[in-house]
Amino acid sequence: MTDAVKPASKRVRLKRLNKRGAYDRASIDAILDAMPLAHVGYVFDGAPYVTPTLQWREGDHVYWHGSSASRMLRAAEDTEVCLTVSLLDGMVLARSAFHHSVNYRSVMLLGRAFKVTDPEEKAERFKGLIEALYPGRWDMLRPVKAIEVKATSVLGMKIAEGSAKVRTGPPIDDEEDNALPIWAGVVPVSMRMGKAVADSYVPAGLGPPAHVGKIRIG
Repeated sequence: MTDAVKPASKRVRLKRLNKRGAYDRASIDAILDAMPLAHVGYVFDGAPYVTPTLQWREGDHVYWHGSSASRMLRAAEDTEVCLTVSLLDGMVLARSAFHHSVNYRSVMLLGRAFKVTDPEEKAERFKGLIEALYPGRWDMLRPVKAIEVKATSVLGMKIAEGSAKVRTGPPIDDEEDNALPIWAGVVPVSMRMGKAVADSYVPAGLGPPAHVGKIRIG
């Protein structure tokens, strides 16, 4: 990747294969928006933990949520955390074991997590999550209950210190290996949505809403 934007700090500056890195918001946002599954790293009782969760971006901030009883969210509040998002795009088969690789897109964000405490703002963040995953669904749902808002914690982090890293293309073998009679290339990997399956309470004849067909990941 070519990008004139400099890293926000030494912590996110790519040192190995730095040509694959980018620090501009367009590159970072595109990957965040393409994959809701994230992993948040934090320190709890002096030990490192990495927890999977759903993330969504609203403007200059990324948010994630969980139970108010979650030790991860309690530990992460007002502390430094690392949030990562990754997409696997292909398996790269080379002519030597050393040059096998994968095509991927990834983002790493560093920053101090903050807790969303105002109930109305939390409800707005819930809306942001639903709309990010299922555009147009929020307005057709029953209103959230106060007890649901209280039982759920929402943490956020400003997108200010981060980097994207992307690998694309075929294997890069040693030049002398290219003449070997060994198959090499890329096996694409992608996520796809299956056919929607209604639960047992959906009335007969009521099909899935239009936004089901708009769900996109990857």
